[in-house]
Amino acid sequence: MKHVKGRLDESILVCVYYGLNGERLIRRGHKIASMLDCPLYILSVDSKPLDTFDAEKSRYIEQWKNLSEELEVEKFILLDDEKRPIQKVISEVAKNYRISQIIVGQSAQSRWEEITKGSFLNVLLKEVPFVDFHIVAVQRPTEDEIYDTYEKGVRAYLIKENENFNVAFTCPKYVSIEGIFFKEIGTDFDNGIFKFTYNDKMHEVHITEGLVVDVKLLPEGFLSPLRQ
Repeated sequence: MKHVKGRLDESILVCVYYGLNGERLIRRGHKIASMLDCPLYILSVDSKPLDTFDAEKSRYIEQWKNLSEELEVEKFILLDDEKRPIQKVISEVAKNYRISQIIVGQSAQSRWEEITKGSFLNVLLKEVPFVDFHIVAVQRPTEDEIYDTYEKGVRAYLIKENENFNVAFTCPKYVSIEGIFFKEIGTDFDNGIFKFTYNDKMHEVHITEGLVVDVKLLPEGFLSPLRQ
């Protein structure tokens, strides 16, 4: 059942980007909206057209749509092929749907992380001065939570082959990066998460059919040791 604005005249917008934290933010927004008995909207923005989304992006979008239906969210808003600055997009959506509160997540692998930085936050506050912002610190999932979605981790290696970065499960003869691969439950392909340590810090990248999805997420200086 859809909500109508209650006596507090509130409406909440949750901004999500690809990653494991999207569902958490949506459920957090739903909890607050239920307490206030007000409408809840979900927004995702991508600079690429919908028909060019890879398997991982499409999977996240489908999950969020299904969750929005399950929680009876007022509307799931997907703006693809969007070239405008993110603050302009948020402002337009907030005005169109009369949003009073916006929830965004602080995530190490998300565009929305920029909102937590002072300079961008100041720009956003000037662009959308009529809205209250909630910057939610979203923790990385624990190992137990990972096992709910992924199989037990196995030793694996990240190697470079031509222009791709692949996951291998036997130690290659040439230089590689060693880590742990968590395979998604219920898939016949090598889809999941590769976790590894680099410069004494833990990192992770998403793997689809054995390939690193977004090479840009690899830490700076990481690629130089990888050779054929």
